[in-house]
Amino acid sequence: MPPKRKILSSFVAFDVHYADGTRSSNRRVPFTELGGLDGDSPALTFIEAQDREIGQASGRPRPEITSISRSALKPSKE
Repeated sequence: MPPKRKILSSFVAFDVHYADGTRSSNRRVPFTELGGLDGDSPALTFIEAQDREIGQASGRPRPEITSISRSALKPSKE
């Protein structure tokens, strides 16, 4: 049996914490949006834009984001 190949994800998952105490887990941000000298800070801008679109579509604005952090990696099934 050939060895399993590791699949590289084209997204990075983030946990988002809001001012009202709620949390949104595993928000996906394209890998291409991250990196360079800015690190993960472009993820905040990307998620804020997503939240604006969600708020406009639902008619209810999303609360202010207080922090974001990369979601914990899932353990591999090996």
